[in-house]
Amino acid sequence: MTSQITLKRPDDWHLHLRDGNMLHAVLPSTATHFARAIIMPNLVPPVVTSADAAGYRDRILSALPEGSTFEPLMTLYLTEQTDPDDVAAAHASGLIKAVKLYPAGATTNSSSGVSHFDSVRPTLERMAEIGLPLCVHGEVTDSDIDIFDREAVFIDRVLDPIRRTTPGLRVVMEHITTSNAVEYARSQDDTLGATITTHHLVINRNHILAGGIKPHYYCLPVAKREEHRLALRDAATSGEARFFLGTDSAPHTDANKLLPCGCAGCFTAPNTMSILAQAFEEDGALDKLEGFTSLNGPAFYGLPVNEETITLTKGDPVTYPSHVETPDGPVTVFDPGFDLNWRVE
Repeated sequence: MTSQITLKRPDDWHLHLRDGNMLHAVLPSTATHFARAIIMPNLVPPVVTSADAAGYRDRILSALPEGSTFEPLMTLYLTEQTDPDDVAAAHASGLIKAVKLYPAGATTNSSSGVSHFDSVRPTLERMAEIGLPLCVHGEVTDSDIDIFDREAVFIDRVLDPIRRTTPGLRVVMEHITTSNAVEYARSQDDTLGATITTHHLVINRNHILAGGIKPHYYCLPVAKREEHRLALRDAATSGEARFFLGTDSAPHTDANKLLPCGCAGCFTAPNTMSILAQAFEEDGALDKLEGFTSLNGPAFYGLPVNEETITLTKGDPVTYPSHVETPDGPVTVFDPGFDLNWRVE
């Protein structure tokens, strides 16, 4: 029985760090285990220009613990006013690694997102020309579409048409939550990748709603039925190169999570690697963990694999702090609901 595994140092291909006090409080949780992360641009105001991205990158670097080698990989927030020339220049300089598409109103701080997809076609065509990936929050926001169906409808109504009309555009389906998304990803060529979060591998919608509402399990896209969770587990542990880790770790203070209209997001940065090792071991796939966390993402983004390694050791249950304290209030760390026996050394 395996009791220790060594992996190339992992990357997180979907991360929220926020800004200000929150950034300083939560960044060490990621920098401890991860070498790089794709940083989400949905600040207030959002990161829409190359100048915005450069300023945000500088604030992240200044907040790093002393001696940390963590590298933030910056993105731009796609709006209907995005300048394709600015995007191309930011990419050519090495400043950004992707552009993020939020349908307007889909999730936290997405009000500046896209409502009319034809309006962003010039930017998408330029991105296809230069090989810059588009990261997609894949949900429609129509009020007549059930929240549990919004990902599947987005694939049919928005994503597939975008890909058909923009040949060569590299797209990441972020935080997929359904068997529909898994099947679609598997049916496409290697210009399409998909990230899977830590929490969607271990919770379904019952965890949020059964026996009382659990606000700290509420995220967007919302967790779905058990059959969908199992499809995600199968994809993550399959070894297929198109699937890789994007935690979507999304910190909110408890005060904001517990409002009558509470914020969506699970803060998984501190314990993700322990949770993943436990899940992959349960599925007899520890040999596939390195691909999911450390190899597949760099391959899709055309970046080198990290030379450093981390080691996880199995033993007595590992405990993590239940909260991370910030000057604005505590942030609850995601509780997977089971003991974690894998420790990052």
